[in-house]
Amino acid sequence: MTKQLHIVGGGMAGSEAAWQAAHMGVDVVLHEMRPKVETFAHQTGNLGEMVCSNSFRSDDDEQNAVGLLHWEMRAANGLIMSTAEQHRLPAGGALAVDRDPFAETVTARLKALPNVTVSYEEVTELPDDGHWIFATGPLTSPSLGQAIQRETGTEALAFFDAIAPIVYAESIDMSKAWMQSRYDKGETEEERTAYLNCPMDKDQYEAFIDALLAADKTEFHEGETAGYFDGCLPIEVMAERGRETLRHGPMKPVGLTNPHQPDVKAHAVVQLRRDNALGTLFNIVGFQTKMKYGAQTEVLRMIPGLENASFARLGGIHRNTFLNSPTLLDSEMRLKSKPHIRFAGQITGVEGYVESAAMGLLAGRLAAAEILGKTLPVVPQDSAMGALIHHITGGAEAKTFQPMNVNFGLFQPVDGLKGGRRGRKDRYKAYTDRAKLAWQDWLGNFS
Repeated sequence: MTKQLHIVGGGMAGSEAAWQAAHMGVDVVLHEMRPKVETFAHQTGNLGEMVCSNSFRSDDDEQNAVGLLHWEMRAANGLIMSTAEQHRLPAGGALAVDRDPFAETVTARLKALPNVTVSYEEVTELPDDGHWIFATGPLTSPSLGQAIQRETGTEALAFFDAIAPIVYAESIDMSKAWMQSRYDKGETEEERTAYLNCPMDKDQYEAFIDALLAADKTEFHEGETAGYFDGCLPIEVMAERGRETLRHGPMKPVGLTNPHQPDVKAHAVVQLRRDNALGTLFNIVGFQTKMKYGAQTEVLRMIPGLENASFARLGGIHRNTFLNSPTLLDSEMRLKSKPHIRFAGQITGVEGYVESAAMGLLAGRLAAAEILGKTLPVVPQDSAMGALIHHITGGAEAKTFQPMNVNFGLFQPVDGLKGGRRGRKDRYKAYTDRAKLAWQDWLGNFS
């Protein structure tokens, strides 16, 4: 058997897998079909391109499961986390990045490794031998998707993911909008003013909901169904679930004070987050949409402060595919019918940049260890990595399997700690303390 590792897909998971395996001394060939073969959502041929949000979400490693995953990836010399830190933007308690320099740096750092080769060709079949990781993400090409479907003998599950619009900062009316992170969260003044806020009174909100519900939407092709992942719902789908849904979701008005009218409590607030280091672009937080382009500009310009908004990118919708991993993959993410093939990233049924990169990190290390003849203990379920891989490879119910973000609900309980909201702070700290010890112990097997 060859000692070379082939990784298909140069997104978060594939890039991280390549980095980890290469640093363990394995020769890596990273196959990326872009820019020769384009996708609906990608703009460049860069590795690690961010196509949806520019946020890696919470960076709190003591009270948040995503932040804990950040910590574990940093402890493992993670490419994605170290590059994110290099291109960090103010975002309150979140880790947001300048997306273009981020992807350019990921690409440069991987290409600088002497044992990594990047091949810009499309892989359309599942190979019969060698060592492979498929990290092709939710936008797996149709030909490869068909090959996976033929091998697994099941219909690939599908859902739809929507992209949020990006606005040019110079076109936002700052006499109506203001800069403030919710509850003034953040260590510095820059962090505490990381979000741009656009307030609505009740009449404006009701008119906005009416327009949202009436707007022209993208139609689905015959045979497609709209099985959305709840963590990334289009705003119009949220509105269809109830007129107050958005006020309790991305448009919630809590923790914010309008300096233009400090005595007036907003009925709803639309938040925008800086999308690049220059501060010239802002994305509308949580505003993924499947509205047609013409309808988008009309509806979004109803938001106070965005009446004359100019858009660098409008929202869109694309089909995502993922495996029924609890049925198809073993505990090391190997395809049960072809164990020389691993899957990693969003195609395995994890949701989000961080989770995808984390599964890439594990796949890269597990594949490299196998190639090098090392036997590793099972990834500890008490770690965030272990909780997530356990969920997708057997902990989840196969019949109802859906994409999952990392969360403390996936963790084994800590004995002696009370449940409920009142005990949550102590409970989460206990989870993260236990996880860090378990993860560091597992990493020690690689030294």
